[in-house]
Amino acid sequence: MADEKGTLYLCATPIGNLGDISARCLQTLSAADIIAAEDTRRTLQLLNHFNIKKALTSYHEHNKREKGEYIVKLLSEGKSVALVTDAGTPVISDPGEDLVRLCIENGITVTSVPGAVAGINALILSGLPSGRYAFEGFLSVNKKNRREHLESIKHDTHTLIFYEAPHKLRTTLEDMKSAFGGDRKIALAREMTKLHEEIIRTTIDGAIELYEEKSPRGEYVLVVEGAKKDEAADENFWSDMTVKEHIDKYIADGMPQKEAIKATANDRGLPKREVYSLYHMEK
Repeated sequence: MADEKGTLYLCATPIGNLGDISARCLQTLSAADIIAAEDTRRTLQLLNHFNIKKALTSYHEHNKREKGEYIVKLLSEGKSVALVTDAGTPVISDPGEDLVRLCIENGITVTSVPGAVAGINALILSGLPSGRYAFEGFLSVNKKNRREHLESIKHDTHTLIFYEAPHKLRTTLEDMKSAFGGDRKIALAREMTKLHEEIIRTTIDGAIELYEEKSPRGEYVLVVEGAKKDEAADENFWSDMTVKEHIDKYIADGMPQKEAIKATANDRGLPKREVYSLYHMEK
């Protein structure tokens, strides 16, 4: 009879303060046959702090295909594997998503050992509505893709959560102003749970002005106010229209067809080529 398959444990580690690690996480890391880590050096520091001696293997964005197959092989042989990211919960804006999917496809049990999530921690500290929110993760480094992403969600009434690196913060704030306007409220969270935790609550314009004077430092979570409901309703006049009706409305208002197609594409968050095809298909 074949050996039983092992279990993949998704272990949340502290986002800053090591005191936030759970007793269950320490027990799981100690009991696992192997720990798969985004950065083995950082995880080794964590393990050494808690005097845990365990075999490590790397699993990150650049080796996830071959390492994913290796980890599934170990699990299929009955080994238990703990997956950790650099900080916080694996799978959230993390290649662990691919490993979970691969395990499910191979009939391997996946369970979580919950703990800190930077985005949720920032949301509850932001002072912005937390009943409905949308996690948008990291924006693209490509300017065109980043702006298209922001344009596609500018009428979303949910509170929006983003992750951002310090060297991209100023550019991202400028792009947010272009898409959302400068008066949208924003909370910028950094160094959460650490000694110098900082939560800046301001507007997008206020954040741009602030970082003209000071340099961004550390990884950021940006929590942005959603669109006002009446604003979203006004802007989404086209929600019950077909693509052709949407474009024809702009043309009737005096807009050239080419510009009407472009405006419709921006409204709907669709590629211009796709909108052009749909328009001529509906004629």
